[in-house]
Amino acid sequence: MFVFIRRMIKQELKDDYYRGSMYNILLRLKFFIIFILIANIVFADTLGKEEIENKVDTLLSKMTLQEKIGQMQQISFWGSVEDLRETIKNGKVGSFLNASDAKSTYELQKIAVEETRLGIPLIFARDVIHGQETIFPIPLGQAASWNAELIEKAARVAAVEATATGIKWTFAPMIDISRDPRWGRVAESCGEDPYLTSKLGAAMIKGFQGKDLTDPTSMAACAKHFVGYGASEAGKDYNTTFIPERQLREIHLKPFKEAVDVDVASMMSAFNDINGIPASGNKFTLKTILRDEWGFNGLVVSDWASMTQMIMHGFCEDEKEVAFKSIEANIDMEMASTSYIDHLETLINEKKIDAALIDNAVKNILRLKYKLGLFENPYTAIPDSKVARQEEHLKVAEKLAGQSIVLLKNKNEILPLSDDFKKIAVIGPLADNALEQNGCWVFEGFGKDGITPLTALKEKFGNDKEVIFAKGLKSTVDSDEDGFADAISAANKSDVVLLFIGEDAFLSGESHCRAFLNLPGAQEELVSKLAATGKPIITIIMAGRPLTFEKIESEVDAILYAWHPGTMGGPAIADILTGVETPSGKLPITFPRSVGQIPIYYAHHNTGRPAESVDRSVPLGTPLNPKGFASFYLDVDISPAYPFGYGLSYTKFDYSAIKIFKEKYKLGEIIEVECLLKNLGNYNADEIVQLYIRDLSASAVQPVKLLKGFQRIHLKTDETKTVKFSIHTDELSIHDAEMESVTEPGKFKIWIGSNSADLLESEFEIIK
Repeated sequence: MFVFIRRMIKQELKDDYYRGSMYNILLRLKFFIIFILIANIVFADTLGKEEIENKVDTLLSKMTLQEKIGQMQQISFWGSVEDLRETIKNGKVGSFLNASDAKSTYELQKIAVEETRLGIPLIFARDVIHGQETIFPIPLGQAASWNAELIEKAARVAAVEATATGIKWTFAPMIDISRDPRWGRVAESCGEDPYLTSKLGAAMIKGFQGKDLTDPTSMAACAKHFVGYGASEAGKDYNTTFIPERQLREIHLKPFKEAVDVDVASMMSAFNDINGIPASGNKFTLKTILRDEWGFNGLVVSDWASMTQMIMHGFCEDEKEVAFKSIEANIDMEMASTSYIDHLETLINEKKIDAALIDNAVKNILRLKYKLGLFENPYTAIPDSKVARQEEHLKVAEKLAGQSIVLLKNKNEILPLSDDFKKIAVIGPLADNALEQNGCWVFEGFGKDGITPLTALKEKFGNDKEVIFAKGLKSTVDSDEDGFADAISAANKSDVVLLFIGEDAFLSGESHCRAFLNLPGAQEELVSKLAATGKPIITIIMAGRPLTFEKIESEVDAILYAWHPGTMGGPAIADILTGVETPSGKLPITFPRSVGQIPIYYAHHNTGRPAESVDRSVPLGTPLNPKGFASFYLDVDISPAYPFGYGLSYTKFDYSAIKIFKEKYKLGEIIEVECLLKNLGNYNADEIVQLYIRDLSASAVQPVKLLKGFQRIHLKTDETKTVKFSIHTDELSIHDAEMESVTEPGKFKIWIGSNSADLLESEFEIIK
């Protein structure tokens, strides 16, 4: 800090124009004041941490072994308060999950604070994944906005609403890198890219935790699932993962390191095993990396019974061994199962484990409770007025839903809707279903509170246009074609069809994986029947994951991918359709043409025989004469349906004049690159400008490109802006043979563009 201030002063004094003595006096006075302010902040922060540590140590010294172990138990609240009174009084619980109303949390807390020996408060937790009662787009949809600031605001709203009911701990964000859309929990992720996930996950953490955890509206975030859960084999939940250490460090651990850097309060261990060692008993990931390398002293909680599930993995013989291996791996709190409370005391008495392991775990738990201000203010006041779904909350939800929508196709610029369209057919099972548009992981945001597209369109059009509604199918999984006749009739009476299809909410989320990604039920048949009417069709797809819909792509005129957009999905979609807002979303995950391409992601390694443009109708060579032999499929194109970062607009953006400021940079320098971006179209709009880099020759094979920066740029019609990126050479580091993070000298490619496949290119070199 002191070196930084001294450098600032020197830089200010370099300008010859300002070398007058009076100016220098004022300048030094200014920096002296800044120094005092910063020093006070740092000193106060240090004192605050020391004070908390002293309180933790003092309280710990008063606790019996049984009381310590009780703090390490988290119980799900399903019954009544009275059913749990004795459990709390006997000190056998430190945390509850799923207590979701202010009255229950108040009553449970009162028992803990007033009827136990030491009065240690409980911490109440909940899966507040994408909103409490104001429901935002699913996290994968939020990631399509590429807007960290807006995502932080959404998490802040969720925290305000959840803490009003006593919830002070959320099991979010989920920052698993997800490259298999068959996996149901891809809906909870920020997609396939470590850099994007790191930035957006950090934004969620900041939103949940606020500026100060003691703020009554702040809650502890929990980065999950540590680690590698998104790589579950075959896209099946809870499944095995095989991840080489370099890949673990360069892909899966990156978002979690960013979470630690922004001071995330807690981490959750995963269900999967990693190279044969279950995540909830994995000393390498939980202790060596998280605790020892990163210095994380926050709370680590298991996932729901993930500790005792190590018996089913074949890693533990019984629950006693579960307790032994989990405490050795530094898991502080056990969720749902009871191996700690049943066996830790015995393990101590048998001298199988060191009592210091339990003390460290309890310190982490007590530290978080002190940070949250629970000892000073354990109770949540029951609100006099409604906190949830306030107008400003709904505005954030609508804006985020709008920015998450991705325009995938717009044939002949049919969107936005022309004024010539006087009769609008609104068709499909998701056109008027507020519950399903919320998506997975919603507990309090009831369907009746959401505004559907049908409702929003009717309100927007008023008496100016006629809206003709037909469901066509009862749900997205419905195969009964009885409703087709009404849908076809509505289409025939209309000037244009707005078709709302996709996935019901239950088709994605935990333990909701799919082997096929096509539109379920008879939705494809419905599209074909409507296309036969000859009416222009605009398809709005709501889903919890990338779907494969190449069959219908040629039958419709436009495609908007709206994910599961949440409470305000209807108004957001209506504004996009009518041109009030211009679509700006970009895909945070690659869309495959077929499940046979999975895994497919932009940051893949090159092979020794990379495929380029392949004409599969031309006979190939033989192993003796391997002309044309390359890494591709015989029966499907190697390219994705839509690449990572893809998304169209109602306007057209022109990228030009990429400029790298130097051809060679020394280690430790800042690389600067820029380009010109011009809005050539007729709409003011946002463009998400993306920066990619490739290390061309490294000690370990590197991806063909990696996202290293992005900016949301607003341009008016015919406006041009210079978009500039700065990146430190440290940000180009890789892991060498010893797994040390190093930036290697050599040549690099650098790209700027609108998606991972459409880019301007330049080169630079890093030298020693």
